[in-house]
Amino acid sequence: MTTRTSAYDHFKHWAATLLEHQRDSADGADEVYQFSTIGALLDGVYDGDVTVADILRHGDFGLGTFNHLDGEMVILDGVCYRLRADGTATRAASTDRTPFAAVTRFRTDFDIHICNTANRSQVLGAVDRQIESVNLIYGIRISGRFRELHTRTVMEQHRPYPPLTEATGGQAETRFTDVSGVLVGFRTPQFQQGISVAGYHLHFLNTDRTGGGHVLDFTVDEGVVAVSGASQLHLSLPTSGAFLDASLSGDHLSEQINAAEGARNGEDSR
Repeated sequence: MTTRTSAYDHFKHWAATLLEHQRDSADGADEVYQFSTIGALLDGVYDGDVTVADILRHGDFGLGTFNHLDGEMVILDGVCYRLRADGTATRAASTDRTPFAAVTRFRTDFDIHICNTANRSQVLGAVDRQIESVNLIYGIRISGRFRELHTRTVMEQHRPYPPLTEATGGQAETRFTDVSGVLVGFRTPQFQQGISVAGYHLHFLNTDRTGGGHVLDFTVDEGVVAVSGASQLHLSLPTSGAFLDASLSGDHLSEQINAAEGARNGEDSR
């Protein structure tokens, strides 16, 4: 009877684990859903047909941009925010459209507590030492008190659209000091460069949800880094518009992405 009961309990545990895995896969818990590619942005594809409402069906955490590059995107706790070039942040409308976005359903796999002042390289290095593999994708959420935080936001572009490396030449930069908030983004494998931004890609949103931008550098006094792993990438490509004729296989892709996203992005990509 004891052996039979033990076998039955083992079967129940196995079945429950399998069902939980299937539920996670079904609701996108282990998946990053991405619309379009960074390579398309590099080529000046700044208009998309996908709405914020469409993106939020696939995740509650992520980042991206808006049509015409009119603001950086942060998705946090199922709410989408638009971070504009003047450093302000507002809640995005469900009908706003995006040429690029990446989202996941964030579930913390592990976290790292920051008790002493640490710079960008130290924080991201600590994450690198704890992740399971550099070949998987990780959602990164860093909540805390930042001594200094340097962001940029590309200004709205007008047709004919310039390549992203030119558009970022006129970017607006903001320096926050002694500010609380959250960094939202991903750590992506090197082999995804051009599809995504290889390495770390982070956006900042302050606690009041009134300011933020694309993160160039930061120093944090105290906080918590939460990490959510993903082994699946769902890539949805545009089927109309400028994407169909875009040149997506240019030379020096990594150099172009690092120039557009911020020169320090590549430093922490391992």
